[in-house]
Amino acid sequence: MANSSYIFTSESVTEGHPDKICDQISDAVLDAILAKEIELAEQGYISPSGAPADPSAVRCACETMATTGMVLVTGEIRTQAYVDVPAIVREVLEDIGYNRAKYGFDATTCGVLNAIHDQSADIAQGVDQSFEAQKGEAEDSYSEIGAGDQGMMFGYACNETAELMPLPIYAAHRLSERLTKVRKEGILPYLRPDGKTQVSVRYENDKPVGIDKIVVSTQHSEDIDPEQLREDIIEQVIAPVFADLDLSYEGAEIFINPTGRFVIGGPMGDAGLTGRKIIVDTYGGMGRHGGGAFSGKDCTKVDRSGAYAARWVAKNVVAAGLADRCEVQIAYAIGVARPVSIMIETFGTNHVPQEEIEAAVEKVFDLRPAAIIDALDLRRPIYRKTAAYGHFGRELPEFTWEHTNKVEDLKAACPSLS
Repeated sequence: MANSSYIFTSESVTEGHPDKICDQISDAVLDAILAKEIELAEQGYISPSGAPADPSAVRCACETMATTGMVLVTGEIRTQAYVDVPAIVREVLEDIGYNRAKYGFDATTCGVLNAIHDQSADIAQGVDQSFEAQKGEAEDSYSEIGAGDQGMMFGYACNETAELMPLPIYAAHRLSERLTKVRKEGILPYLRPDGKTQVSVRYENDKPVGIDKIVVSTQHSEDIDPEQLREDIIEQVIAPVFADLDLSYEGAEIFINPTGRFVIGGPMGDAGLTGRKIIVDTYGGMGRHGGGAFSGKDCTKVDRSGAYAARWVAKNVVAAGLADRCEVQIAYAIGVARPVSIMIETFGTNHVPQEEIEAAVEKVFDLRPAAIIDALDLRRPIYRKTAAYGHFGRELPEFTWEHTNKVEDLKAACPSLS
């Protein structure tokens, strides 16, 4: 086999990037609605129209746009709860660090426009009562809820890191996290919220063997010397991250603010929009993407829940040692409970027959939306945490799709391992 040598690059952005501001606002609105709906349901609240509060009835597709001095929140929502959208927006901006006009955006004084409206009844009817249920063919309660939209979702896992993520995106996210940490903790007080990172990894025979290039672009105050900035970023951001990863970046070419200046940033520098960082959110371009964004969407939207389930499946396949790399595609029709297709790709890295992996996945995982929601406990206000630094590869308690709790079941379902 010929030696395969190439460089693969992935990028990340900080929570102060304009698009990520919007993702966090959209998910903060979703979280607030879920939390309030849960509270009302526990109190036994019934609306004037006679509808009881019910977290399973919440539907949310919240979109945000940010530009100089203004945030627009729109989308379609169904809930019995009231939430203060402008207050949520300002809280997110304050938490990120946009709290002074000289940073280009101020949580206290920016304008907030609320253009949220009801969910379409035409969409709701297919989710509330699935195609199977309408035909009298629902086999159980999981078949009674239809997918919130058509589309295909991908999940991916590989054994390049302990978290079973591709190394380029994993390293880029850790740099972005560290960039925010040194700003918020005052280690580098001249930094501002907006920032981007990028890592290029050299591969030999599809295995990472070294770091080729590192890019860090960070918003900063006007008075910082570029050389001082470079020294500080290498010492306080790059070096600690790669030490934690137990990786050498010796010989890597390093670019720090290659334009020479990054004072104007955030929504003043670029308009932000929910769902415009879908590759940052997933696998950094390694593995395919179905095109659907996550933030602001409740768990009946398979763009989100289906992608989370696909990651759960792929990660468990790799964790079980069935393959070194695994990509899972799941596709749905709107209003239909059962996926229209499921595909497993292991890129020739499988350690058991491919057909065994496919059969094991079908046996172990129920990928109907209601079953996914139940298995991953997705009707919780957990989503703002997902909206920066990646939806995958962070093993936080709330991120149930990162659990490798199906490893033994998958192994047991493969005859060649018995």
